[in-house]
Amino acid sequence: MHINADFDEPVAIHTDRLDWQASPMAGVDRRMLDRLGDEVARATSIVRYAPGSAFSEHTHSGGEEFIVLEGVFQDEHGDYPAGTYVRNPIGTHHVPRSDPGCTIFVELWQFDEADQEQMVVDLNGLDTVPDEKRPGVSTAVLAKRSYEEVTLQDWIAGIEVNLESEGGAELLILRGSLGYLGETFGVHDWIRLPSGRSSEFAAGSEGVRVWIKRGHLGAIRIPGN
Repeated sequence: MHINADFDEPVAIHTDRLDWQASPMAGVDRRMLDRLGDEVARATSIVRYAPGSAFSEHTHSGGEEFIVLEGVFQDEHGDYPAGTYVRNPIGTHHVPRSDPGCTIFVELWQFDEADQEQMVVDLNGLDTVPDEKRPGVSTAVLAKRSYEEVTLQDWIAGIEVNLESEGGAELLILRGSLGYLGETFGVHDWIRLPSGRSSEFAAGSEGVRVWIKRGHLGAIRIPGN
């Protein structure tokens, strides 16, 4: 299965306009944003767990990172309420579930094999720091590697931001809105930028909080290759 599989082209998705598609597990549905592969895939998705649903135990052969968007995600290691950012490197495993129900943004098979740092970050309590080089932008670094950087950024209302995307970039809007290519994108909308291209964005009238991952699209890993 190939969905938005041309990484040389920008992609911008109003995620609430996508249909939910059933997963192999009852009560677990997903909106596929990009995908290379079938059930074992390099994938970016929004996944919804109905109350009381669960997914079978599995090992993260390609690593996993996710943000809890709504509700409470759970596994045998704990409960993760909305606003939690989690990185589970290659080789980790769990039994995911949600007793009250939840929605998460999740990326699979996008970890470097050498990256073995597991982390859980409460984005709700995370302070961003003003960026001296970009007035109106405040940033908190979530993860920084030689091949990628993951940040949480707050942009004040109305500012224009240029993103250089060497190695590509992804943006997920967590609060507020932004303008891109003549359209307005809101909460939980997703944008992917190809490597080597700069793009202009404008924060909406209420400002915007956005999760940004950069540098990781230069080398695309495909399960089985």
